[in-house]
Amino acid sequence: MGMPGGMEWILIALVVLLLFGGKKIPELMKGLGSGIKNFKKAVKDDDESDIVKADEIEKKDNKETSDKPEETKKV
Repeated sequence: MGMPGGMEWILIALVVLLLFGGKKIPELMKGLGSGIKNFKKAVKDDDESDIVKADEIEKKDNKETSDKPEETKKV
């Protein structure tokens, strides 16, 4: 059982057309498109916030290591 072929897609399109009607389909596609757009935006914002958090942690680690007095070694 693989991907649907040409006839299957036509049958699916006809069933969707019968269920929702010609006027309702553009509204459904608009809603689907805006949902996908919002999802991509949320993923992008999440990735950017992870990068910002990583940068903040790195800066904090660098600051902590620079604040510690260096140990003197006796030879």
